[in-house]
Amino acid sequence: MGCRSRSEGGEMKIAAILDAKGHTVHSVLPWHTVAEVVERLGKLGVGAVLVLDENRAMRGIVSERDIVRALRKHGAALLTMPISEVMTRHVQTCEPDETVAHAMARMTAGRYRHLPVTVGGRLIGMVSIGDLVKNRLREMEMETGVLRDAVIARH
Repeated sequence: MGCRSRSEGGEMKIAAILDAKGHTVHSVLPWHTVAEVVERLGKLGVGAVLVLDENRAMRGIVSERDIVRALRKHGAALLTMPISEVMTRHVQTCEPDETVAHAMARMTAGRYRHLPVTVGGRLIGMVSIGDLVKNRLREMEMETGVLRDAVIARH
């Protein structure tokens, strides 16, 4: 990738999370039914999948939350509808050199939990708020350990 995992200020970058978790992106086609997508989400154990067309261009994203909201609106008929009727069309993305803190702030403000990672418009991975929080907790534990060791060394 060539992306550095930390900025000059030492802040962790999205690239580091992708390096740790991998670049796998789960996707479905726009004409897949909601039932097919629900099965895929459950089988994969993930909370969202991208909706890509036959040319692998991003058309949307669908999450468990999108499906629950649509179920409330459409009832059982939802299961036979194409996922394109349920997906979120305007997908926020980030680049690998974005800091974890900035991505977390955007996700919190926008109330979304999944962020596709792109380079020059090309999809290279996806991170979840869980990935970012787990990374941040690990960083905080390391910082606490360093501070504790420094205090102990003084005494």
